[in-house]
Amino acid sequence: MSYPYDGVDLREHPEAYRVGRGEQGVFHAEPYKGELLPLWSFKTEEAARASSENIYAKFEEYRSAGDFVGMDVARKYLQMGWTRARRYAKYEGGKKSKPREKEDPEKGRAAEVFRKKWRAAAEDEEYLRLKEEHRRRNE
Repeated sequence: MSYPYDGVDLREHPEAYRVGRGEQGVFHAEPYKGELLPLWSFKTEEAARASSENIYAKFEEYRSAGDFVGMDVARKYLQMGWTRARRYAKYEGGKKSKPREKEDPEKGRAAEVFRKKWRAAAEDEEYLRLKEEHRRRNE
């Protein structure tokens, strides 16, 4: 799938960004992908805790700068941490064709860590205000 902002520096051209649904476009949103992807890990509960805290700290940095696109991409990485950890908890190797008899508790705990930070970001009042403003201006 091609995105209208492939190859565009979204910090310089935030008007090109589209919120989309769920995690859409998270791997196409530069320079944010380069800043957030190295922080993203859900292998263990401990890794998820450090990762979600670091990504949420970036969310707060973007909020302080009034950078909605950065906030939204950080929110997407938090959501993606939750969805991927859930998938690996339920399916061996994260492959839907290999359901586990019993959920992997470590991955389940990692998912819950990400879920809490994702919901905090998604429900942040300034995030919601900037999201509405961005959509009104650009979508």
